[in-house]
Amino acid sequence: MFVYYGRLVGGNISVRYLILSDIHANITAFNTVLDVVRGKWDKAVCLGDLVGYGPDPNEVIERVRELDAVTIRGNHDKAVTGLTNPEEFNPVAHAAVLWTRERIQPGNLEYLEKLPKGPVRASTFSIVHGAVYDEDEYVFGPEQAADGLLGAPTPVVFFGHTHIQGGFTLRGHDVATLQTRPAFPNESTTIKLARGMAYLLNPGSIGQPRDGDTRAAFAIADLENDSVEFWRVPYDVQDVQKRMTEAGLPEPLILRLSFGR
Repeated sequence: MFVYYGRLVGGNISVRYLILSDIHANITAFNTVLDVVRGKWDKAVCLGDLVGYGPDPNEVIERVRELDAVTIRGNHDKAVTGLTNPEEFNPVAHAAVLWTRERIQPGNLEYLEKLPKGPVRASTFSIVHGAVYDEDEYVFGPEQAADGLLGAPTPVVFFGHTHIQGGFTLRGHDVATLQTRPAFPNESTTIKLARGMAYLLNPGSIGQPRDGDTRAAFAIADLENDSVEFWRVPYDVQDVQKRMTEAGLPEPLILRLSFGR
């Protein structure tokens, strides 16, 4: 059951949704984000990939559970639980899956196993991990986004998987790329949603951004007021890298946090 929280605006309940994705076992980034936006949101949703790559799988899962976030599974969540074969991953990601399996607590593993497959409807919008029609497919360009926009269950869909903040819009038969890049730390870029358009929006990755920006990425959606805020928040990358090194995680995963790639 989806429980609504919110604030009264103009006689209507306006709910601000914290849109999380691809936390990837990075509790330092996750906690920093939650500290920065404390009091700015009402209900959380998570688009999957709580685990993989980072050193803190149990801490991240437990924090998501504390938030009572509406959460769907990602490909790394499936691989850790054995729902998919991690041998299909590249060698570095495969090694991170095996590392996570050895350390995840039974209750947290069970939580991951029970996460639903997207798309899942949350209020007036939907959430998926990858593409609307395939949770494991990456959506990088307008051609890949077109089918999802045309067949989306709701006018606004949030997706993850690529670790790239931004998204795509559909007006008539025209698909356009939406780029966002908040310029300053702890600030956001707000887009206004237009009626009659469809949106496929990616909040970016909290735990391992891949758009050339090392800051944790997420979004806050207020669809009652037709707005979505895209946020970037700096966190202590070196602290995470130190703990990854101590944990014996693959070096390429450690280094890429320095470049946001």
